[in-house]
Amino acid sequence: MKPKATTPAAPARSGWWIVLLGWLFPGLGYFLGRKWIRGTLVLISVIAMFGMGLALQGHIYGFNTRNLLDMLGWVGDICNGVLYFFTEMAGGGAGNAYSVMGNYGSMFLIAGGLLNLLAAADARDVMLGRKR
Repeated sequence: MKPKATTPAAPARSGWWIVLLGWLFPGLGYFLGRKWIRGTLVLISVIAMFGMGLALQGHIYGFNTRNLLDMLGWVGDICNGVLYFFTEMAGGGAGNAYSVMGNYGSMFLIAGGLLNLLAAADARDVMLGRKR
């Protein structure tokens, strides 16, 4: 049997808008690709991790170039998309530096953002036909 000829994938830059929308609104990249279950799972997971992080008095990092760990925390937090921006505008996420639970909360916030970013990149691959 001869292997089937495959068509080349679409140019890589054509799917960056999916990553951008998936980053801003958790799960939207999957919803655009009609992957309803994946989109719902990502949406619920990111919102739950963000909410638990705030409930545990986690600290939302702001942009800070003086400390490398603060910069990395900010990158993880901003990956939450609109959740980060709305919380920043509302003045939330001050955190509690004197509570052990506050440190766990900060990690939940960062992990939720990184999950959102990975899901947005995966949604792009799904939309381009590189994955199922």
